[in-house]
Amino acid sequence: MGEQPIFSTRAHVFQIDPTTKKNWVPTSKHAVTVSYFYDSTRNVYRIISLDGSKAIINSTITPNMTFTKTSQKFGQWADSRANTVYGLGFSSENHLLKFAEKFAEFKEAARLAKEKSQEKMELTSTPSQESATGDLQSPLTPESINGTDDERGTTPETPQHPPEPRAEPSQNQLPFSHSSSSINKHWEAELAALKGNNAKLTAALLESTANVKQWKQQLAAYQEEAERLHKRVTELECVSGQTTVIKSQKTELNQTIEELESALKAKEEELERLKEEVESANEFQTQKESLTQKLQETEERNQTLEAQLGELELRLEGSQLESEAFRKSLRSLLELLDGKIFELTELRDSLARLIEGSSS
Repeated sequence: MGEQPIFSTRAHVFQIDPTTKKNWVPTSKHAVTVSYFYDSTRNVYRIISLDGSKAIINSTITPNMTFTKTSQKFGQWADSRANTVYGLGFSSENHLLKFAEKFAEFKEAARLAKEKSQEKMELTSTPSQESATGDLQSPLTPESINGTDDERGTTPETPQHPPEPRAEPSQNQLPFSHSSSSINKHWEAELAALKGNNAKLTAALLESTANVKQWKQQLAAYQEEAERLHKRVTELECVSGQTTVIKSQKTELNQTIEELESALKAKEEELERLKEEVESANEFQTQKESLTQKLQETEERNQTLEAQLGELELRLEGSQLESEAFRKSLRSLLELLDGKIFELTELRDSLARLIEGSSS
């Protein structure tokens, strides 16, 4: 039956720098599928990861290996046969814990398989088929990178895992006033915030567009590779006299095709997500235009109100001047009336005295 995948996840793959033995060197530009495989014919567990058609991880699990969690989302293990240290960066801590759990499980299974193999070797005088032939090459990779190795190797110095991004805080709270000037400031602040968001969305849109172009090229390459592999399968099926080799190669090609199809599906899902982001950016642009129009209308109304206020102030000033002049006229009239009344009073007193004098 050959090797079969028994567990898969996605992660960013790193290897230790062979020169410094301290720094991590990324072996994949993006997250790739990392799978545990079990070979039932040899009773061997391996960790395999492909970046396109290139094998970036091909590590046989031995009882001496240890998977170490160095951060919330990063873990590593040493492979003495390959003389390197592999590092995996996961999208969440749950994925890391699940991978570590499977590593421990298959490591224990490898230990039990080794013990059983040693018991069989003690009971029989003939060497086992595995000892005579050695490790076979993987049907999933162009060449074997690792094999079984029960000897304990030296673990290179543990490097620092890649830094994880931090979330930046943001706030957009503005006060609101009932006056026209406060409303104007409010809309200006809203417009400034929308311009900032629009700039971020435009940058994200440009980056997404570039990523879409790159992914389309990758999709085209995957499709070409899939077509080539399908043709290869057809050619192998037509060849006779080498049934065992043909079946092995067919299994390898079918598994590679399945992985390519899963990669194509993942890229299609990513394209759908990017389309949704573009639609969301268009909605933000529409909202920005609407708010800009409202701001212009508010400014025009504010200018009209200011003009009306100026006219009212001029009228009020004229009314105040007219009222002051009227008060002065009334004051003069009152003073004149007071004089006339005083004169009439004196005239009345004079007439009263004359009347009294004439009667006596």
